[in-house]
Amino acid sequence: MPGLISLLSGLLLMSMSCLADTSADWSGYKQRFVTPEGRVVDTFNKISHSEGQGWGMLFAQANDDPQTFESMWRWTRKNLARKDNRLFSWRYDSQSLPAVTDPNNASDGDILIAWALHKAAQRWKNPNYAAASAAIRRDIHQLLIRQFAGYTVLLPGLSGFDSDHYVDINLSYWVIPAFNDFAKLEPELQWQALVRDGQKLLALCRFGELKLPTDWIRLEQDAKVSPTPEKPSRFSYDAVRIPMYFVWGRALTPELKQPFLAFWPQGQVIADWVDVKSGEKANYPASSGIKAVQALLHGDSSFIAAQLKAEDDYYAASLLMLSKLAAQSVLTGPAHGQLTGKTTDLRQLPPGGP
Repeated sequence: MPGLISLLSGLLLMSMSCLADTSADWSGYKQRFVTPEGRVVDTFNKISHSEGQGWGMLFAQANDDPQTFESMWRWTRKNLARKDNRLFSWRYDSQSLPAVTDPNNASDGDILIAWALHKAAQRWKNPNYAAASAAIRRDIHQLLIRQFAGYTVLLPGLSGFDSDHYVDINLSYWVIPAFNDFAKLEPELQWQALVRDGQKLLALCRFGELKLPTDWIRLEQDAKVSPTPEKPSRFSYDAVRIPMYFVWGRALTPELKQPFLAFWPQGQVIADWVDVKSGEKANYPASSGIKAVQALLHGDSSFIAAQLKAEDDYYAASLLMLSKLAAQSVLTGPAHGQLTGKTTDLRQLPPGGP
């Protein structure tokens, strides 16, 4: 696995002292994006998301801040919890009445919240957090994971993403390190199948000359994939998380990594997004958060010492902090690939293999 070894070698050059000290990041993040009640605010869109609550809870756990963690979990339960299951409405707008105008969930938010609760239960020996995580995982597994076209897939939400003939998926919702942890708790369930088939789908979703995945992908009943027709055909703000989560979960094989490295060459100014069909790019440079993902892929230590900037919005700051957590996990975890990491060409595997 030369690609993984190269990545690990690069990451080992990073300063462990810088990796370990994220307290300044967390202090700044709390001050700017977390209300006293525990609501994480997306400062660009002026709303809150289940995704943001999950990220905030992860950051609080990683920085040993049980008080803020509990306030975020309490706010999430009170304001986003659905009444018909253990999942969470995805969007909260304090300027609307009611604040939750769309009860649909977002599966990445549910996964992140469940994962943060699991990690917090381990760190602080809290059985209530463990029970809550298990209940959320159960409904994720029962309601959002399904078999389609020979693949194990994750629906982005309870409604609006599937039909008899296709499903629309978002690979940035596949939080690979969370699936790995869930699989250790519940090896009999489909968590590792999601990792395996996520790798296979990512290998197939190489669109346009750049061979990049789009934010939204349509998987047809005959196993063909294409950019979702109703969405922009962009490698953009969602899809930039894909390589980060796959590195974090040790599932980004050399073949899977190559298109990202080619689009994000080391040491060059990169664009925020690109249309994979037309080649059109954003006419402004990528945020510090996307640059952190780029550096993570190249094993470049520069982003580890980067501090949150005044111009960083919620999303840029979150990507920077997530990339630092990913780097720390790769450094301190076992140095081996996941599942199909030895496969030379994942696109040649049959659906549902290996």
